[in-house]
Amino acid sequence: MKASELKNKSLDELQDELLGLKKEQFNLRFQKATGQLEKPSRVREVRRDIARVQTVQQQLRAEAKA
Repeated sequence: MKASELKNKSLDELQDELLGLKKEQFNLRFQKATGQLEKPSRVREVRRDIARVQTVQQQLRAEAKA
């Protein structure tokens, strides 16, 4: 997922995306703990996607205040 894709979404859509990513992150952590994780690199991707979504949310909130 790219930041440019996220900038076209509303705050509500970003919140839904963030919720989905956090659920996926939880599931990946659970799989890692039980030894069933097939793609360890996905943990890093999800973590970075969460950061991207939060960054874009913060930017949109700052624009709304200005």
